[in-house]
Amino acid sequence: MTGKPATINDVARAAGVASSTVSRAFARPGRVNVETAERIRKVAADLGYRAGPVPRPAPRGRTSMIGLVISDVTNPFYDEIIRGAQAAAGRAGRTTLLADAQENGVTERDVLERAVPLVDGLVLATSRMSDSAIRQVAKQRPVVVLNRIVAGVPSVVVDNPRGARRVAEHLGELGHRRLTYVAGPEASWTDGVRWRALREWGVHAHRIGPYEPTVAGGAEAAHEFARRPTSAVVAYNDLMAIGLVRRLTAMGVRVPDDVSVAGFDNIFAAELVTPALTTVAAPLHAMGEAAVKAVLAGAGPSAVTLPTRLVVRASTSRRRGKAWQSMATTAAAAEARLP
Repeated sequence: MTGKPATINDVARAAGVASSTVSRAFARPGRVNVETAERIRKVAADLGYRAGPVPRPAPRGRTSMIGLVISDVTNPFYDEIIRGAQAAAGRAGRTTLLADAQENGVTERDVLERAVPLVDGLVLATSRMSDSAIRQVAKQRPVVVLNRIVAGVPSVVVDNPRGARRVAEHLGELGHRRLTYVAGPEASWTDGVRWRALREWGVHAHRIGPYEPTVAGGAEAAHEFARRPTSAVVAYNDLMAIGLVRRLTAMGVRVPDDVSVAGFDNIFAAELVTPALTTVAAPLHAMGEAAVKAVLAGAGPSAVTLPTRLVVRASTSRRRGKAWQSMATTAAAAEARLP
């Protein structure tokens, strides 16, 4: 024994599974085969692995630091959230401690175990942890959850249902009666809210995925979409929409002539790509500010909801006949040539 605490990777190696499977076994056990989950728990117990943060004694007095944990530091969605949080913390004489959870609930718990003793409060931005794990952290420090609602914990969210309904309405006005939703991470609260809102808005929608919320994830989704195409597609976020458009274009599919594409978040790249991306914009800077203010104020377990707006650009247009129906044939021929 080295004396070092066991990590998720140690458990994964000993159990003969991927680290992501270990994560799901603790965070969402219903998504893992019963025998596999039991084996993982036994290995974790043998190794002394702790799936959740362990309470530590709080330092005396203020630390003057606010922890901001985000799910993926490479995602430009978080740029303005970070700046907003830093602005609010700075005005209050606090410093922001930034941590990257790498889209992994277990990694996030490990980060929090180390961060909790160092901060006066925490903002969990798009957390991938389970509700119970978040509530456990909230017993140790003031916590505000951003972009998600957890019962008993204050949160800051945007009006995702209205945003999803508005993009569905926009596509309907352009003559699109069927659309595909490209799903993001299965642990994403926002993903579920957006999908439900799209289904409820009077359009025929089907869901593909989940895929990683990245450009590469969107590119991967393009192949599944092309096998069962619709005249319009809405992606979980802008990064996925950009990856989808790029791969479809490489496959010979024309956007928006053959298919209209929309995303969520309105990141800076949305207006730089060709065609510029139609997207649902969120007040990202305001989200970061509001979350830190709520932590500092010791807000009660309520949700602050910020508005969204639809930004229409060149990636969506009026449905043109049934051009999209030939997409599967065009894409299949192109796919055979792609590396």
